[in-house]
Amino acid sequence: MAQQQSERSFIEKARRAQIVDAAVETLAAWGFARASLARIAERAGISKGVISYHFAGKNELIEVVVEQIYERIGAFVGPRMEEVQQVGGGGWLRVYIQSVAAYMADHRTQLAALGEIFSNFRKGDGDLRYGVVSSEPIYAALEENFRRGQECGDFRPFDARVMAVSLQSGIDAMFAYWSTYPEHDLAAHARELADLFERATRGEDRSAEDHQTRDN
Repeated sequence: MAQQQSERSFIEKARRAQIVDAAVETLAAWGFARASLARIAERAGISKGVISYHFAGKNELIEVVVEQIYERIGAFVGPRMEEVQQVGGGGWLRVYIQSVAAYMADHRTQLAALGEIFSNFRKGDGDLRYGVVSSEPIYAALEENFRRGQECGDFRPFDARVMAVSLQSGIDAMFAYWSTYPEHDLAAHARELADLFERATRGEDRSAEDHQTRDN
């Protein structure tokens, strides 16, 4: 019985993942308004009823799409962040910016789907479902990393929340620009953005070390 339940759970998980992937592709291809459950089902090669079995409706499916894309980004970026954080210093800042860019460079469809969702998905009161408030976990995590860097002298004194919001806004703007101008060099943009925030946050001791290294 336990084995049957495990197999059923695996199959259902795989089906949900299939539906989510089809939703991502449909959103990117058709836009939010025209990404109906019928179109998503057609792309997945299943009936609309199968989607209704796994999800309460389009709204729930869209929320799961966002959750899973962010989980995938986290699975890509997380280990790289942990590795550099074990070494110490402010190197995580560059790794974060360039890792997120590297992930999206290979998953442009996911970025397009997120763009459609963030611009069009609204709550019952008409307000956008995703925005500053929903980004709070990202801001909080970045703020904590900045505070740790300040405590050990890697970063200069500054308002860690302002820097966290500015950093994430810079990343969001980078992707918005790349989405509008596909020929834009995303990797180069990420490097420049990392340079910018490294200079903006660098502690006095680290700045002196960098000057000494260049002088030598």
